[in-house]
Amino acid sequence: MPDFLIERRAGGRVAGVDEVGRGALAGPVVAAAVIFHRPPPAALARLIDDSKRLSAAQRQAAYDALAAHAAVEITLGAASVGEIFRVNILQATLLAMRRAVARLPAPPDLALIDGNQPPPLTCPLRCVPGGDASSLSIAAASIVAKVVRDRLMARLAVRFPHYGWERNAGYGTLSHRAALARHGACRHHRTGFGSVPDAAEGGAD
Repeated sequence: MPDFLIERRAGGRVAGVDEVGRGALAGPVVAAAVIFHRPPPAALARLIDDSKRLSAAQRQAAYDALAAHAAVEITLGAASVGEIFRVNILQATLLAMRRAVARLPAPPDLALIDGNQPPPLTCPLRCVPGGDASSLSIAAASIVAKVVRDRLMARLAVRFPHYGWERNAGYGTLSHRAALARHGACRHHRTGFGSVPDAAEGGAD
């Protein structure tokens, strides 16, 4: 489980920043920024881990606890499929992170960025490779971004039912790829990706 050590050493208002959806074939990339105004109580800290290590139920429980805690500040940013197509997935990911940080009520004293690619922020930042396994605020951001993006993809799945997004969240599972071969892409697919056919060739709309 990540701890609060990096944040304590940094001091001030430290925002953990992470993104979800970079490797998906459909849907936006979503980023979150999370600030703990004081070390979280043990009961909350125990719920937090790298979102990839948690089940959907565990992520939801952690998300609910974070959202309900008065000393936790949470903001979100996203980059659309159109933006991913125009600027590429890496730049869209950095854009989503920048938007999440920009929506904080005041700039943080330091932003801890998961990974080794710095987004263009106006505040000091530090890249932390594998940060969702070592920083509590980055791990919290990974949970928030994952829960929010999964909800969005589940809502889109109601209108675009062929692709199973309520189960795969737009990632390239075998069933999703089979549905793409059968039905073609829709406007929420990242048609700039080599394995995604042009939406104009057919598909739900």
